Amino acid sequence: MDQSEMRQFLIEELLKENPQYQDMEIPAGEAEQKQLLRGLMNVRLPRKISREFLKVQDQYLQAETAAKGITELKDLNPVSEGIYLWQGDITTLRCDAIVNAANSGMTGCYVPNHRCIDNCIHTFSGIQLRMDCAEMMRQQGHEEETGKARITKAYNLPCKYILHTVGPIIRGPLTEADCGLLASCYRSCLELAAENHLESVAFCCISTGEFHFPNDKAAQIAVSVVREFMEEETSVKKVVFNVFKDLDREIYRRLL
Repeated sequence: MDQSEMRQFLIEELLKENPQYQDMEIPAGEAEQKQLLRGLMNVRLPRKISREFLKVQDQYLQAETAAKGITELKDLNPVSEGIYLWQGDITTLRCDAIVNAANSGMTGCYVPNHRCIDNCIHTFSGIQLRMDCAEMMRQQGHEEETGKARITKAYNLPCKYILHTVGPIIRGPLTEADCGLLASCYRSCLELAAENHLESVAFCCISTGEFHFPNDKAAQIAVSVVREFMEEETSVKKVVFNVFKDLDREIYRRLL
């Protein structure tokens, strides 16, 4: 099957799972089909599916990521020893681990086609990631605490692992407690990476999007924690500050 045929197959299989979708027509356009497929993956609850679906999904997602272009960490230039600033799509970066700014439910964003990093990572890694996270939460028996970190496979992403962390949600004036929790997110991810003998970690801008942490203060905390950690004896030798917005790029550029 080519990409178009695989996309059609995946959509049809996901539509079959839910009786309320059985009369839904699949659009003819490629962009509309991609949007529908992503939306169906986003709202799908974590449950088993056929091996055939997973085989086709994996082939499809890997080809989609390859078409976007994979960025190799070795091709990036550090701004200082072991520290990188890179503006791009974190789901296309080949390194040991990328960091996902998760919510406390830990099974991803269920809003169809949402632009948050949690949605993107779950979409392009594949539905196995949500199933893994759901099992992890079932065993844990409670929602994930803010400031901690968990590790999973990355499935169809070019990185090897995903480090999931729940950042603080800012609903009023920023407090010292909020800053401490964000620092804990960065520290927990680095410690977990070191426990798993990983060499490279790419951080997104934790809590600065939907969770409303001020961008400049968040960046100051991130840089401070990373620099302090990198002074220790650790397997983590390369840290990437990944930014999406020009605003964050300029903030990190000034700090670094």
